[in-house]
Amino acid sequence: MVKSIAGIPAAAVMSLVLGACSMAPDYKPPVTTAPAQFKEVAGWTGAAPGDDAMRGDWWSAFDDPVLADLEQRAAAASPTLAAALARYDASRAAVRVNEADLLPSAGISGDASRERRSASRPLTTGSAARYNDYVVGGSIAYELDLWGRIRNQVKASNAEAQASKADLASAQLSLQASVADAYFRLRGLDAQAQLLDRSVDAFARAYDLTSKRRSGGIASGIDVNRARTVLGNARAQVATVANQRAATEHEIAALVGELASQFSLPAAVGPLDPPKPPIATPSELLQRRPDIAAAERRVFAANARIGVARAAFFPSLTLGANGGWETTGGSLLTTPNTFWALGPLSSLLTVFDGGKRTAQVKISRAEYDEVAADYRGTVLTAFRQVEDSIAAIHNLSDASVAQKDAAEAAQRTSDIAMSRYRDGASGYLDVVTAQTDALDAQRAYISVQTQRMQASVELVRATGGGVADVPMASAQ
Repeated sequence: MVKSIAGIPAAAVMSLVLGACSMAPDYKPPVTTAPAQFKEVAGWTGAAPGDDAMRGDWWSAFDDPVLADLEQRAAAASPTLAAALARYDASRAAVRVNEADLLPSAGISGDASRERRSASRPLTTGSAARYNDYVVGGSIAYELDLWGRIRNQVKASNAEAQASKADLASAQLSLQASVADAYFRLRGLDAQAQLLDRSVDAFARAYDLTSKRRSGGIASGIDVNRARTVLGNARAQVATVANQRAATEHEIAALVGELASQFSLPAAVGPLDPPKPPIATPSELLQRRPDIAAAERRVFAANARIGVARAAFFPSLTLGANGGWETTGGSLLTTPNTFWALGPLSSLLTVFDGGKRTAQVKISRAEYDEVAADYRGTVLTAFRQVEDSIAAIHNLSDASVAQKDAAEAAQRTSDIAMSRYRDGASGYLDVVTAQTDALDAQRAYISVQTQRMQASVELVRATGGGVADVPMASAQ
């Protein structure tokens, strides 16, 4: 029988060999084939992949100090972000809980008692005895991780912590994009409010003119009522837009963690022209999106938990030792009063459990299949969202050009119709039709421009821009 190897006890060598065992399957990250390029990019030169992809404070590309201030306030006070950070802190603490099982556990104890022994107790003669008993000692226990149960638990918790970190990045990016989206909707409503205010003034002047012409017998009551209808509709639209703006302002207040009653943003109208956003390549998308990183880490954690479940089929081995001092009186911490013991060396193996362990392995494998499917679904959703955003930016850019031309033409028609009406060359119906068409076309142009700003923000969200890279395979 071999008792030592190169001077090292064979038992120690065996322990080292067994300690390297792991019941977890070899991990291979789920494979998802990425296309060479996004389909919607073809034929469009408005954006191209490059190393200058937006990172960090991506909203600075919009060059809006009010938006930048809102983003900073949201990062500091958002309850959604605070909750995600708390979940991340909890996941890191869970790692320490599992890592503690890799180390021996030690404890100390102390007892003090006074006892009386009967004079007629078995196997003795004499009188009753009274005495004090004092014990101070400690114990240590250590489970040998022969089958990798503890190590796989640590790997799983580490991966879950990394997934939680990626969830925090996702929450941060989602919050940033939500603030920007709501802000640009607010500015679009400001532009519509300004347009409607100008329209109400113009329609009011037209109504006054029509009323005067009717007093002079030139215009009919029908013309006056038509002018009043257009003016009333415009005023109603002013109130509708004001209501929409108030709701959007309240939405921003909640996003930045402030009470709606104490939050306000002054109206401002500026150009709604989005910057040309750089786009990551499809292969880069798999590394940029924090939700993809989180999904992959959960696949790794599920794979490690299979090893935990399979380790239950093998015996656990625990080493123990204890020692201390005991006395019935006098000095306690002296050599004659010491005691110690090595052991127990305990082993536990469940022989029959009615199929419980087998079922647990099946559960862990099913959970792995579930999170692997979730990972593939997350990747497919990411590619779809990017394609949607690119298509929206492309198509809305074309729509903007056409709608701007339509709005300018409609305004010219309205001006001509009013001029002809003043000269008596046409009826007021032409003026009403032209004014309504001009207002609708101009509002449609503002709406398209607002949608372009929103699409630009959504592309940032879809490509995972503005967040730090999250390692996808660092817990192995």
